Amino acid sequence: MAVVLAAGAGRRLRPLTALRPKALCPVANRPLVDHAVGRARALTSAVAVNVHHGRDALERHLAGDARVHVSVEEPEALGTAGALGALVPWIDGRGVLVQNADTWSDADLVAFADGWDGERVRLLVTPGTDGQVRFGPAVGLVASLLPWAEVVGLAPVPSGLYEVMWRRAEADGRLDVVAHSGSFVDCGTVRQYLRANRLAAAANIGCDGSGSLVDASAEMIGTVDRAVVGPGASVAGTVIGSVVWDGAAVAPDEVLVDSVRAGRLTVAVR
Repeated sequence: MAVVLAAGAGRRLRPLTALRPKALCPVANRPLVDHAVGRARALTSAVAVNVHHGRDALERHLAGDARVHVSVEEPEALGTAGALGALVPWIDGRGVLVQNADTWSDADLVAFADGWDGERVRLLVTPGTDGQVRFGPAVGLVASLLPWAEVVGLAPVPSGLYEVMWRRAEADGRLDVVAHSGSFVDCGTVRQYLRANRLAAAANIGCDGSGSLVDASAEMIGTVDRAVVGPGASVAGTVIGSVVWDGAAVAPDEVLVDSVRAGRLTVAVR
């Protein structure tokens, strides 16, 4: 079983999240939630996604994948622990993989889950700037594996996994922390969102010699460098280190640098 957490408001990613929910913001021309579901399906076909903020748009998007179980949280978002509490009947006795939809990584979740006994909490985290792997509330969390015995007691009320599960498991010696040595980005800000797109584009088979990823349906008259250009976009100017969303346009006299062009909106990172 796997759960992708996608109910957040995306306040730090505004104004992009005024246009679409954070989980639907594209990285390498694919919505973040689709990346997370794809990673989860390397382990299991049973995937649930919780929704609250931007619910209508997310439900429409997820309706295209009949295999995804959608967990609607109303009248309020339930947090990371409450979301699992609401899904206890669906999880139904099994351990569960949990990911945040607003992160991008190249994590090998099959390797992460290898040898898991289904009894201990296991976290996949990024090392700190000193290279050390630590457990704490601000850790760069890539994914977690949670035993049914821990999940069954969660209530569908606003609450966080760190506070109600992980901290206690660590104190009791029932928590394992595994280092993720690859790429990982929390796409909570526009700067980080741009970074995720650059990393994903460079890692993509379709990436060209400029470090760019351009959808085949985009109209390309101008030039790009370390850029991601979405379906139906039009680039007549110059795009450097930037993301052009699906359907957006860059005029012939424009030079777009370290920015996101989404519709008529331009968000620059300086």
